[in-house]
Amino acid sequence: MENREDLNSVLEFLPVVLRSTALFWPSQVVEALKALSNGPGHSKVDSGEVLFLAISDLRQSLNLSADALAFSTADGFSLFFDDLISRAEANKWFREVLPVLADSLLRLPGMLEAHYKNADSISCVGARDGLKTGLRLLKSQEAGIVLLSQELIGALLACSFFCLFPNSNRGANHLQVINFDHLFASLYDNYNEKQENKIKCIIHYFERISSSTPVGNVSFERKVLAADHSLEYIPYPKTESWSKSVVSLSLFEVCSSGLIEDHSKEALEVDFANKYFGGGALTRGCVQEEIRFMINPELIAGMLFLPSMADNEAIEVVGAERFSKYTGYASSFRYCGDFVDKKDIDINGRRKIRIIAIDALVNPGRRQYGHEFLVREINKAFCGFSDPCKIQRYRMLFEDNELSEAQLDQDLKSLNSKSDNDVEICQPVGFQDEIGIITGNWGCGAFGGDPELKAIIQWLAASQALRPFVVYCTFGIEALQTLEQVKQWIIFHKWSVGDLWNMVVEYSSQRSKREIQVGFFNWLLPLLSSDDPMMLDVP
Repeated sequence: MENREDLNSVLEFLPVVLRSTALFWPSQVVEALKALSNGPGHSKVDSGEVLFLAISDLRQSLNLSADALAFSTADGFSLFFDDLISRAEANKWFREVLPVLADSLLRLPGMLEAHYKNADSISCVGARDGLKTGLRLLKSQEAGIVLLSQELIGALLACSFFCLFPNSNRGANHLQVINFDHLFASLYDNYNEKQENKIKCIIHYFERISSSTPVGNVSFERKVLAADHSLEYIPYPKTESWSKSVVSLSLFEVCSSGLIEDHSKEALEVDFANKYFGGGALTRGCVQEEIRFMINPELIAGMLFLPSMADNEAIEVVGAERFSKYTGYASSFRYCGDFVDKKDIDINGRRKIRIIAIDALVNPGRRQYGHEFLVREINKAFCGFSDPCKIQRYRMLFEDNELSEAQLDQDLKSLNSKSDNDVEICQPVGFQDEIGIITGNWGCGAFGGDPELKAIIQWLAASQALRPFVVYCTFGIEALQTLEQVKQWIIFHKWSVGDLWNMVVEYSSQRSKREIQVGFFNWLLPLLSSDDPMMLDVP
């Protein structure tokens, strides 16, 4: 088999068996899947209770009995399919959807064979020339891309539904649980509507792909900032790179209403991530990251092969289609029906949906004002917002901190005037100069970060990453009511990235020493605390 090394890195985490050069299912599994694919008249699987018995038989045939499922998994399957949805919905599921999922599992070995045969013949847009794209463990500190077809992702998620992935070595490799047992067990153990509606999103996804197989691709990329001078990696910015930066600030649009995923601009959409990609999506979590994984379920596939992120890493996913509408957040989350994703398709068959996962400090309290933690946060955001096609631009920014703004502009223009083959590592396309950032209160909800600082840090990181714009969704939180005025004040004074960063550092130093207690905006602009509304105008 071609790409044997890639397969070997992930084989222990897959349910299929490799013998000689071929992937296959054991014969007992094939027979069981064939019965399921012929419908309930043949398999007798027509309820949640019986479905779980079939799942247990499949797991036993794969020798997975030692990998115990969550205790209440059987009760969760029964509760959902036998009580929470109507009998008509259940009948449709068992007659029409489940057989298609079983058939996709029967074809999984062949899909994987075809994937590995073709993996390196595709040049992924935005990927460095010659970079592998085959399914493999994307280990920490190793930048790389995996490109999967949506059809293959559907089959992998069917494995998750049937709880067929081995769990024994996942924790030791810093990988999340990928089976759906905890998702269903949590429904029974601590019933709440948000958990039911999370499952409804997943079930709807399976209904959609069973009626019409998606034909596109999705890429998963681990981005890494390197402390050394490796030509293959974006350099890790040192403190001086921020304090001396003469880069101009990107355009910054404040949106007091609307959601990140609903904006039409072509941009990286920020996932307020856990360091473990997906966070609590397959358990009880239901905040920003988990909701995104429910409405764009193809993201879940990345949990199979993406170990946790280090401080100098981010994960970018391009092409994960959205399938569901929803309302609410956390306990009020509700599935609201079908969503037809109309985003354009790129040259590699990926929808132009770019999701970037960056994990903020967890419960940082006062330490978030310490210098090392400020640097950690801004470099984490910069890693996510960076474009691998701009490595040479970034080196120019970071290696000569004495450049004036005029000199920098001239050097960047000179670099742009050269041909792509002279200066770019990316093929087959050049810069993504029109792609900005859409974000919001990253690390400020359950993680407990300071929303004023986080907004400014993300603006700085996007600017240094040479992104043309930032759209910032405030979600109506009180602390950011004056963000628009603060932005206008900063723009009026024509500050560079270095100017604004140095103000953040000075404020944080005073806050860390308990010399001040006010928020960054009021510290920066004493006028904003005035009772006179006229004082809020831009000078």
